[in-house]
Amino acid sequence: MEFWAAVFVWTAVWPSALSVTRYSIAEEMERGSVVANLAADLGLELGGLAQREVKLDIFTNKKYLDFNKKTGELYIVEKIDREYLCPAKPASCFLKLDFIIESPLRIFNIELGITDINDNAPHFRRDRVELDISESATPGERFSLPNAVDPDVGVNTIKTYKLSPSEHFTIEIQTGSDGTQYVDLVLTKSLDREERAVHNLILTAEDGGVPVRSGTANIIVRVQDTNDNPPRFEKPVYTINMTENIPIGTSVMRLNATDLDEGSNSEILYSFTLYTSEKTQDVFALNPDTGEVTVKGTIDYEDMRFYEMYIEARDKGAHPLLGQCKVVVHVTDMNDNYPEITVQSVKNTVAENIPVGSIIALVGISDRDTGDNGNVELSVKENIPFILNKSSDKPTHYKLIVSEPLDREKVPEYLITLVVTDAGTPPLSDNET
Repeated sequence: MEFWAAVFVWTAVWPSALSVTRYSIAEEMERGSVVANLAADLGLELGGLAQREVKLDIFTNKKYLDFNKKTGELYIVEKIDREYLCPAKPASCFLKLDFIIESPLRIFNIELGITDINDNAPHFRRDRVELDISESATPGERFSLPNAVDPDVGVNTIKTYKLSPSEHFTIEIQTGSDGTQYVDLVLTKSLDREERAVHNLILTAEDGGVPVRSGTANIIVRVQDTNDNPPRFEKPVYTINMTENIPIGTSVMRLNATDLDEGSNSEILYSFTLYTSEKTQDVFALNPDTGEVTVKGTIDYEDMRFYEMYIEARDKGAHPLLGQCKVVVHVTDMNDNYPEITVQSVKNTVAENIPVGSIIALVGISDRDTGDNGNVELSVKENIPFILNKSSDKPTHYKLIVSEPLDREKVPEYLITLVVTDAGTPPLSDNET
């Protein structure tokens, strides 16, 4: 049998008016450790004990202790766990037993005080806690956290809590009337879900033992969205070039506004604002769900050379936020208009002796197109004694004049065909006789 008393056992004996012999030992002592020399403490002769029946009557379902009649020692046969023996965590924990000697019968009452050692670390019943906190929560708001438990008592039980470093959170510890500590998570800085949607924190519970024991729980803070971000277009102004007469149904562009919120706060509807003219809305359609702009009416350069659409993107939050942009469509001309001839003044009958250089007619030409499509020239179709003289100050005005003497006997009348042609590709032309 090993004797551990010198190293591991601290025993105390004190007299009692009730004839109770008391000892105090630490829990978890190794098997074989000596609690006390019971025979010596009770004034019993070892020689006499050898011939008598001796037993321990321990008031528990485990044996824990035994008595050596040869040495008179009370020793450990099974480790004593204070937390198992006294689960209610009283300030004092006792193991009571009777030391019984037969022939003659003598009964000694023994109380063994079990002192706590720091053999248990604090632990949380849930090692993962998830909290949903709105990003609109204001600094100073508090959120309850689970407290840890430690079966030990006194200084060996929970002493404090610590939170992993965080710029948004801290903890405050409250102590109840029974000494239990409660932990609140306190918001110290406003949250922004778009900046950080999840905060991973570690809550640590430490006891007061030596060495310190600790337990941890993961605190997962999920930041809940509020509608604090308006939809945004990629650009404030979009410029599109389109040729006239483009087919109805053609896609002009697809607008894309983004919203950093989530859920319905990020779902977007597109619409024209009141600044978009009815004429523009007659020509272009806007899909409210996709933001696609399509042609729904005739685009005529000569009628309208550019269109301005003012468009808003509105989210579906309880209090909707919106963003705006402008779409400018520049219409480019295509050669879709024939040039025109206008005879402003004409002499249908002239004398054959009319002087060369006399004016027969004044002619104007025009084209509704622009650029090369609108550049026009006038010519005489046949080889006849008449020529066109372009006006120097009005290049679209011509004079038809006599270029050679006329002879009625040779040619009594002339059919003069004027041809006007533009410079488009392909060119368009018209004529007037």
